[in-house]
Amino acid sequence: MAPHDSPSGANPSLPDIAIEDRYQLLIEAVRDYAIFMIDTNGLVASWNSGAQRIKGYSPEEIIGKHFGVFYTSDDIAAGKPARELHTAAATGRIEDEGWRVRRDGSRFWANVVITAVRDASGSLLGFAKVTRDMTERMRLAALEHASEVSTQMQIARENEQKRIARELHDDLGQQLTALKMSVALLEARLQTVAGSSELLPQTRELQAQVDAMTAALRRISANLRPPLLDDLGLSAALDWLTDDFSKRYGVEACADVSDDSGIGEFAALTIFRIVQEALTNVARHAQAKTVSVRLTRANRICELEIVDDGTGAPAAAAAPAGRKSFGLLGMRERVRQLHGTIEFHSAPGAGFRVHIRVPERYLTSAEPG
Repeated sequence: MAPHDSPSGANPSLPDIAIEDRYQLLIEAVRDYAIFMIDTNGLVASWNSGAQRIKGYSPEEIIGKHFGVFYTSDDIAAGKPARELHTAAATGRIEDEGWRVRRDGSRFWANVVITAVRDASGSLLGFAKVTRDMTERMRLAALEHASEVSTQMQIARENEQKRIARELHDDLGQQLTALKMSVALLEARLQTVAGSSELLPQTRELQAQVDAMTAALRRISANLRPPLLDDLGLSAALDWLTDDFSKRYGVEACADVSDDSGIGEFAALTIFRIVQEALTNVARHAQAKTVSVRLTRANRICELEIVDDGTGAPAAAAAPAGRKSFGLLGMRERVRQLHGTIEFHSAPGAGFRVHIRVPERYLTSAEPG
């Protein structure tokens, strides 16, 4: 075969390019990896376009310079560049991940492979170095880890709230019931004692105070962990939530749940908390007269809408980039845990609408997906 003939399987459109030139074209075309040669003294001997994009040096600026300029000052002080070349020469290659430095001084997380290059007789000619910028992948992994931690913290918080709510209901609630019975017994005895009629209004006042304390305790306990959610399901819990909201704030609120069957504990509690947070925002900011909560399911998608007729908000405040409300951020995080999407729609004077879509397959589990 002639020197410039294509070998079997080669691109027939490049018949006049030598094989070594093809390799050089290939290396130059790669932009996602920095690929370059280092001589036995650690000096940069070649430079591809990927290296220029990742590290910021032009070939004229870096060829002939020691490759140690890519390392942090701590790594240089620890002798890492020379140690990596020594290891590559002794074992054939070395792979490492760590911080590297660009021309402008910024750092990036890199995966680095250094391979010893030898001639036919085994003499060391230099090293081939391949670097990949892993910064975005590392950041994504860190975000995923932070998200997992956030979810587990939320679960732990809900479990703790459930425990506190149960203790409030079972312990303090029973003590208040016993106290009311004692006051009632005292009142009955006073009615039989001559000259004690002036004390009877005080016992009735005590009973009224105990009733108020009991009602407050039930409300606090239900907000911590609504018993209806565990006992009767999401629909009943949302009915109670909107009814309680109407009584407390004088805003006409209603919930319409088409079907809550098959919704797991985690998803049901997450949806309940989303609605709870949305209603809190309405009470604090909306100045609304009515608010509606609607949960529908169709085509394997669950949709949740919370709509009020309040003062609304500028579009920038409802957009993802403009959100500063921790309530909206909290809702977005809870929706993310259900693998859903959330949109906020509003304008001054036009009310506020929260629209959430969640695939049904993420609603059935008792734990986050």
